[in-house]
Amino acid sequence: MALVVVLFGSFMDLLDATIVTVAAPAMARDLRADDAQLQWTIAAYVLALGAGLITCGRLGDQYGRKRMFMIGLAGFMLTSALCALAPGPEMLIGMRAAQGLMAGVMVPQVFGIIRASFAPGERAKAFGAYGAVQGLAAVAGPLLGGLLVDGDLFGLGWRTIFWINVPVSIAALVMGARALPESRSGSSARLDVAGALLAASGILLLLLPIIQTQAWGWGWASYALLGGGIVLLAIFLVHERRLTGRGSAPVFDPALLRIRAFAGGLGASVLFFGGLGSFFLTLSVYLQNGTHRTAWETGLVILPYALGSITTSGLGVALAAKAGRALLISGSVTIAASQFVLWTVVRDGDDPGYWPLALALLIGGLGLGLAAPILVNVVLAGVPGRDAGAAGGVLSTVNQIGGAIGIAALGTIFFSGVGESATGAPRLDDYADALSTVLVISGALYVVAALVMMALPRAAAEPR
Repeated sequence: MALVVVLFGSFMDLLDATIVTVAAPAMARDLRADDAQLQWTIAAYVLALGAGLITCGRLGDQYGRKRMFMIGLAGFMLTSALCALAPGPEMLIGMRAAQGLMAGVMVPQVFGIIRASFAPGERAKAFGAYGAVQGLAAVAGPLLGGLLVDGDLFGLGWRTIFWINVPVSIAALVMGARALPESRSGSSARLDVAGALLAASGILLLLLPIIQTQAWGWGWASYALLGGGIVLLAIFLVHERRLTGRGSAPVFDPALLRIRAFAGGLGASVLFFGGLGSFFLTLSVYLQNGTHRTAWETGLVILPYALGSITTSGLGVALAAKAGRALLISGSVTIAASQFVLWTVVRDGDDPGYWPLALALLIGGLGLGLAAPILVNVVLAGVPGRDAGAAGGVLSTVNQIGGAIGIAALGTIFFSGVGESATGAPRLDDYADALSTVLVISGALYVVAALVMMALPRAAAEPR
C-alpha cells in the first residue's frame, strides 16, 4: 500500500509535465495568453520543481519523509485546483510555479520511502514498479491530455487536466496516512535555503528577458536583468564555497566542478534535456495551430515517442554497466537523427500526415530511452563515492533547469519565427518554418551533447 501511494505521487508529477504540453494551445486560446505566457506556463513548473529538489529532499531527511511527502501531495492537490480555477494567464503561471514547488517537496521523498518500506531483497521489484509507472505516465500524458481537452467534460475543457489530480490526491492522502512509514536519515546539517533561493533567482533573471523578447525587445532593462542574473549566480557560487569551507552541506559544492565526469555531465544534461520540453511545446503548437489537429489527434501523433522510449529504456538500463557511455552517445545521436527526419517531413509547409510524423517521433523516442534513464549513473561512475549523493542531487536538479532554459530559448525562437502573414494570422507554412528552425538547432545541440558525452566514464555506476 505504501508503494501504491508513492507511485501515485510520481505518476501525477510526470503526467502533469506531459499532459500540459498537449493542452497548452487550448489553454492559450481560452485565457487569451500570449506566446511568452504560454512558455511561462510550462517553464514555471519545471524551474520551481528543480529549485526545490535538493532542499526539500534534505527536509525529508531531517523532519520525516512521510511528513514531507504528505505536505507535498496536499499542496500539489491544492495548487492543481487553483490552476483549474485560474481566470487568466497570470494566476495560472503563478499556480503552476507553486504546483512545481509542491512536486519538488513530494518527489525527493519517494526513494527514501521505498527504502524504508521494503527489505533489501524486495527493493528491486519496488523500483521496477516505479519504472513501469513512469513509463505508463509517459504514454498516458499525451493521450489523456487530448482526451480531456476534446472531451470537454462538464464544459471545463482544458481545466479537467488539473481537476483530475484532486480525487487522485485525496485517495493517496487517505491511504498514505495509514500506510506510509515514517523515516529519517538522522542528519542535522543546516539547510542551505539561501543557496537554493540565490540559484533559482539568478536563473529566473536570465530566463525573463529571453522569454519576454517579443514583448520587451532588447533594451537596457533586458541587459540589466541578464547582468543581475549573472551577478546572483556568482554570489551563489561564493556562498556555496564559503559553506563548504565551514563544513556545512551546501546545495552545490563548487569543488565538484573539478571532477571531469561531473563537469561533463552538467554540460551533457543541459544540452540533452534542454531540447525536450521546448520540442514538445513547439510540436504541439505546430500540430494544433498549424495543421489544425485536435488535442486528441496531437496526443496520438506524440504517442510513438513515448512508446519508443519505453521500448529501449529497459535495454539501456540492462547494458549501462558495460556500455553506458556508448549508449548515451548512441541515444543522443539517434535523437539528432530524428530531428533531421522530422525536419525533412515538415519543412515544405504542407501537412505531412500521421505516419511520417509518427516514424520520426518513434526514432526520437528510441534514442531517449537509451540515454535518459542512465545519464546520471554514468556520470556518477566518475565521481568519488563520498560525493556521489551530492553530485546526483545536483544532476537531477540540472536536468529540470536545462528543460526550463530550453523552453525559454528555443520556445522564443519558435514563436518569433511564426510571425504573421499578410492577412494578420500565421499560416501553416509559418509554423512549419519556425518548427524547422527549432529542429535544426535542437538537432545540433544533441550532436554537441554526444561529443560532450565522450568525456564521461565508459560504464555506469551501480544505481544510487
